[in-house]
Amino acid sequence: MTIPILATKLYIPPPRPTIVRRPRLGERLDDGLRHKQGFGRKLTLISAAAGFGKTTLVSEWVSGNGLPVGWLSLDEGDSDPARFLTYLVAAMQTIAPEMGKGVLAALQSPH
Repeated sequence: MTIPILATKLYIPPPRPTIVRRPRLGERLDDGLRHKQGFGRKLTLISAAAGFGKTTLVSEWVSGNGLPVGWLSLDEGDSDPARFLTYLVAAMQTIAPEMGKGVLAALQSPH
């Protein structure tokens, strides 16, 4: 079964021109890339209540760092594991097109 992809969930929202800059939080995100032992962290989790500016912060940071980024906006319907993995692979494929093809094949198999 093929799970349809809604492409808008993979677009990085552009930074707003009239945002409040949060340089300290941007520095914390930068620090996640440059861990003390010289190795970047594999994952940075940003957690806050709705409306606290998570998307705004990350889209601003992404636009200024020049690194390849796979973006995925999730909603309640994405809690199904197959749907989530399909979207996660699609987000990764925006920066590495060959990544996850085996996962997609397994998800689409009838077994």
